[in-house]
Amino acid sequence: MRPQQPLLTDRGFYLGPMFRQAAERHGPVFVTLDRPLDVHPGLGVDLTYTVLADLVDELSAQLWEAGIRPAEEVAVHKTDNVDIVLLTCALSRIGAVPALLSPGLAGPVVGRLLERLHTPWLITDRAKLEGPLKDVDVAGLVRGTLSVDDAPGAVPLEKYAGSAPRRAVRMHSREPALITHSSGTTGLPKLAVHCANTMWNRLVPQKAMGWPTRGETAALHMSFVHSRFYHLLGVLLSFGSPLVLITDPDPANVAPILTRHRPGIVETHPNTFVLWEELADAPGAPLSRVRSYGSTFDAIHPRTVQRLLDASERRAPWLIQLYGQSETGPVAFQWFTRRGASRMDGRRVGIGIPGFTRVRVADESGRSVKPGSPGRIEARTRGRILTYLGAREQYQRQLDRGWWQMGDMGYRSRWGALYLIDREIDQIDAVHSNLEIEDTLMSRLEELREVVIVPGADREPVPVVCVRGEQALDPDRWREATADLPTLAEPRQWRFEDLPMTATWKVKRVEITRMLAEGAVA
Repeated sequence: MRPQQPLLTDRGFYLGPMFRQAAERHGPVFVTLDRPLDVHPGLGVDLTYTVLADLVDELSAQLWEAGIRPAEEVAVHKTDNVDIVLLTCALSRIGAVPALLSPGLAGPVVGRLLERLHTPWLITDRAKLEGPLKDVDVAGLVRGTLSVDDAPGAVPLEKYAGSAPRRAVRMHSREPALITHSSGTTGLPKLAVHCANTMWNRLVPQKAMGWPTRGETAALHMSFVHSRFYHLLGVLLSFGSPLVLITDPDPANVAPILTRHRPGIVETHPNTFVLWEELADAPGAPLSRVRSYGSTFDAIHPRTVQRLLDASERRAPWLIQLYGQSETGPVAFQWFTRRGASRMDGRRVGIGIPGFTRVRVADESGRSVKPGSPGRIEARTRGRILTYLGAREQYQRQLDRGWWQMGDMGYRSRWGALYLIDREIDQIDAVHSNLEIEDTLMSRLEELREVVIVPGADREPVPVVCVRGEQALDPDRWREATADLPTLAEPRQWRFEDLPMTATWKVKRVEITRMLAEGAVA
């Protein structure tokens, strides 16, 4: 009798062995950084798959020697850099559960998230402990604090340098494997618990989408604490793609790197793509060899898509947009080409992923509505997280017989295409779609860096605008651009840097409304 095989043993996406498997399969493919690693600055910025695989093995040995064991939760909260990724993979390699907390979180928020974890370890640095975490009782919330540098009150990882190598630990595919957090646009971020099986169900369709560009050099500027980054990394490593990993999105920093490497794949946050519009005609043509742009986390403005595609000299470049959230992974997708971008509807976010996701629009009773009728967007997906850590009831409230409430309002066309109207919490009665007006204004006023429509004190639509170069908004051009739009309040001009943002550069609209109510000015 043949021995019974464990179920789903091959259906798990494990972060720990990613770099080693890629190095064994593809060899020393180059990986370029824009700043040295905090955990090993002496390595410089020109690395390889093999170097990073060795470093992940070395870090996992140090973390084990420090006392971290399988199934233990480990919060990673440090200054933004690529070593967040390496620490995550090293923790996964020894069976621990990385809990990735954005470098941009305020100290008190980090403290509350640490409370929700199960007496975790903390990996951090001097900048965090002496900065945002200065007034947080870190010692009372964690079982031990490790630092990538010489931070006071923490044990330096360097203390365990030279530790004996450890064999990799493989946890069951339905056990918690990774914890990330939601964007926090409407309040305290929620801790999303992923397992290797749900992550595999997100990885497979993304591999299929990436197949046409396998092997192309990929330039990425993305949040290193977001699950989307790890899935894209898994796709690119499996194809042996050279990598350019960018921490600082300033065009002055990015342009020379892209000009040097001529990437065929570029992915970043939609708001960063707006910033990178100026790279379209930059000296050296840094975007001239791009074959595929990737955009996720939020809808992208049509103007931005057109400029990016026009900057490429490839015969038929495209931009792929993924619609989803941390809790579900991508649930809908679509491609834009040069021809389609000129007439694209920025509210169209695509169709469900065949075999992996289904999308519907439902009324308040949970019944599907007719095509063209607005309602609540819901998704059914194999990639849904296991739970919200410390908020199980909130997780259950977002489920309706297996359908996950995305928190967005939208509608579907006769042919099944999904259109996004607004976040439920952001809707304004006097406006059909804030997002649609924003797209229109961005297309009509090329000087805009960002425009956000939020409800004012009397629920009137208030435009908050940011102008490139911090120039003053031209009132005549504004009046002309808004003449045929719903009546808007007088625009409030802010600096882009003053907009409250998430780790993925999503604008915190609820926070802006609160700031306006408290009298915030330009």
